[in-house]
Amino acid sequence: MSCILQMGPLSERVQQRLSGHEVLAYWLGDAEALLAEHAGRIEIMLTSARFGCSASLIERLPSLKAICSFGVGHDAIAVEAARARGIPVSNTPDVLNECVADLAFGLIIDSARQLALGDRFVREGRWADANLPLGRRVSGKRLGIVGLGRIGEAVAKRSTGFDMAVRYHNRRPVAGSPYEYEANLLELARWADFLVLSCPGGPQTQKLIDRAVLDALGAKGILINVARGSVVDEPALVAALQEGRLGGAGLDVFADEPRVPAALCELPNVVLLPHIGSATHETRGAMEDLLLDNLDSFLREGRLLTPV
Repeated sequence: MSCILQMGPLSERVQQRLSGHEVLAYWLGDAEALLAEHAGRIEIMLTSARFGCSASLIERLPSLKAICSFGVGHDAIAVEAARARGIPVSNTPDVLNECVADLAFGLIIDSARQLALGDRFVREGRWADANLPLGRRVSGKRLGIVGLGRIGEAVAKRSTGFDMAVRYHNRRPVAGSPYEYEANLLELARWADFLVLSCPGGPQTQKLIDRAVLDALGAKGILINVARGSVVDEPALVAALQEGRLGGAGLDVFADEPRVPAALCELPNVVLLPHIGSATHETRGAMEDLLLDNLDSFLREGRLLTPV
């Protein structure tokens, strides 16, 4: 029986399916004492995009053979340190594409048509005395996508129902894509009415969306982030919104989750969500299944189904 280190809590359904394994709960009790007793025996790690895994922890686990992660993002996992030891890492890609794209479009519509703001307006009893400020039309507008991977393509597909023009920015063009490639991120931001971020996190995209990009998007532009909070220079975003240099934002991710800057919470032209891009029964169930399928495959055959 392999010894499994679990970095953080998962659903009751997952815990039940793990009941036949020896599982050590890293997040409960004294982690140092746990490692002192069991570090040499741990062969598999279960983690998530939220809990991650540091290079220093990998170094302390001499028998570690594989890391299985719940979620598509792996910027919180020291993947290069794992690779240097020949330790494969898996994630749960593809099964969450549709729900994240749905949410991205929900944020586009909400940010432009002020649905959340309108809901508060009615609930607070203000409708009798005032009118909600006019919003912005979505149909026929220009959609810029930063990161035309599987999620970005799913967002672009949804835009066809709104007769939107689509352009995208990647490190390189996507072969066979029907959408126009823009090599210059600033030019894409200047062109777009909505700029959707669906790129990976990590050092290569750290603060990719800075003041220059936000100013290029401009006072009528709306930023939508369903990628990672690290992709955006958050203080620059707050300043752009406060000063009216950016029209609005719809954010599902933040730089230091679950801590959200108080200044963002005070702004009426921002929609804030608690990182729920994949948070549906159907998608979370599929992610759990893929996490456990990766674990079972490695234990049975020594290979991961969806290696990073």
